[in-house]
Amino acid sequence: MTNKRITVVGSTNTDMVIKTTKLPKPGETILGGDFLMNPGGKGANQAVAAARLNGEVILIAKTGADVFGSQAKKIFQAENLNTDYLFSDPDCPSGIALITVDGNAENCIVVAPGANARLLRADIDRAREAVLISEIILMQLEIPLDTVIYTTEIAFKSGKKVILNPAPAQRLPDELLKMLYMITPNETEAELLTGIQITDPFSAETAARMLLEKGVHVVVITLGDKGALLVTKTGADLIPSCIVTAVDTTAAGDCFNGALAVAIAEGATLKDAVTFANAAAAVSVTRMGAQASAPYRNEIDFTF
Repeated sequence: MTNKRITVVGSTNTDMVIKTTKLPKPGETILGGDFLMNPGGKGANQAVAAARLNGEVILIAKTGADVFGSQAKKIFQAENLNTDYLFSDPDCPSGIALITVDGNAENCIVVAPGANARLLRADIDRAREAVLISEIILMQLEIPLDTVIYTTEIAFKSGKKVILNPAPAQRLPDELLKMLYMITPNETEAELLTGIQITDPFSAETAARMLLEKGVHVVVITLGDKGALLVTKTGADLIPSCIVTAVDTTAAGDCFNGALAVAIAEGATLKDAVTFANAAAAVSVTRMGAQASAPYRNEIDFTF
């Protein structure tokens, strides 16, 4: 099937990663191991993941006019992303993320958003064509919420499907939720959005149905090693995760969302799309890094 266009609107960062045996406590200094500097940012991670899975991807993002920004553009072009709408801010540095990964593949992350915080409505106006020519618009919350809402309004009025990965977690206005085709929170994000404590698939479904009542068409709540819960008005399916030995969980959610967008753009059923996304995320956690961990299509034994 011919791939349909996906426009990803979001952040791009440079990730500075240190591997450790454990995550430090407040005030504690520990001796780390390997140091890696990798391209990251939720928007860029999801765009690269989608492109590696044969998606036709346009990225709308903003970097600083610095070495990190110029390097990011080269990487995106090498990954076959359309960078016509990768903007550069001469007055602000590119985004940076400091990441610590422990021996259990858990991580803690601190992000300095830099130019990501200056991806504004005016930029979306300049990139409006990229929204209008795509079937799927995929976004996250490492850019200003006002920009997410504005982009969603344009897409919604044009009949496009907007997928929102609501990370990092924050409360969202009902005016945004009612325009979304799909929302993909994890357990923590779903709890913040609904006020429902998620302890099992049943409570996750309750939270998902609250989001459906607010106007979202499809809710997918990722539940870690328990899989992903797909909920629509007609039913719910708990789709199991793949069993792998995790090395680094950084960007697993981003890989999931990029893969999900590709599958939906290709016309897969929702259940098949989530299954495909689970498989892609499972491959990603067996590797170090964010974008570097995203699998290629031939690495996932899955056909729609």
